[in-house]
Amino acid sequence: MFYLNGRFVTEDKAKISVLEPGFLFGLGLFETMRAYNSKIVYLKQHFERLRRSCRLINIRLTYFDSQLEKIIKRLVEMHGSRDVHVRLVVWTGEGKNNILVMVRKYKPPILKGRYRGFSACVSAFRQTENSFFTRLKTTSRLFYELARQAAKDKGFNEAIILNTRGYLAEGTKSNIFFVKDKGIFTPALSCGCLEGITRKVIFDIARDSKLRVDEGNFTLRDLYEADEAFFTNSLMGVMPLTSLERRKLKAGIPGRLTKFFMRKYNALLENGS
Repeated sequence: MFYLNGRFVTEDKAKISVLEPGFLFGLGLFETMRAYNSKIVYLKQHFERLRRSCRLINIRLTYFDSQLEKIIKRLVEMHGSRDVHVRLVVWTGEGKNNILVMVRKYKPPILKGRYRGFSACVSAFRQTENSFFTRLKTTSRLFYELARQAAKDKGFNEAIILNTRGYLAEGTKSNIFFVKDKGIFTPALSCGCLEGITRKVIFDIARDSKLRVDEGNFTLRDLYEADEAFFTNSLMGVMPLTSLERRKLKAGIPGRLTKFFMRKYNALLENGS
């Protein structure tokens, strides 16, 4: 089932005009969330980011958070699964703005990824670090989709994107962290990475565990020389990165701090964060 502009509809009834600017020009925003044990994970934070983004590109969101929450929870109930992928989309239409909420069964990353870690390549595409759009999750995904597909075609799980100055920025659908000499590091937002919801959770876990995460400008060499590394996003949570351009990172297995953050994040899910 879907929720489209005020109605719960089946997939065959979820239709929009091909003349809408959101379709023709990608004038839209989206949030992807996971419902675990039927509870939407970090829902408030997703709403906050969506509203900030709506203000930045002048999309008027006419729903209160409480209304959106009720719609999402109803769709999760109607789906019948306790572990689902939720996508909330808002876009510019003909004379009004539109909203779509869809719920699908959650498909976890390949099982072996949790134990062996993801492989990644370095994308040929470069992020413009001072671009206004790095702050937004827009439906204009061509840049990321081309980078992701190129990585997939080469047999990699993810692609790492550098910015125009040659510093690490992000993955095609993830933020990146690495560990060196017990220090934890991640690209600063000024490097052109999205301010991910799970990225912030890692900072919170680190703070509560008396660990420090340093943001800054880091190079591929820093990543190659790291003791361990991991990706984060709202659907896969914490995913180890164990090889880059077919070269193992250190031991080539998920590291101690990576597994620590995986355990802590999974515990937050179990506790209904």
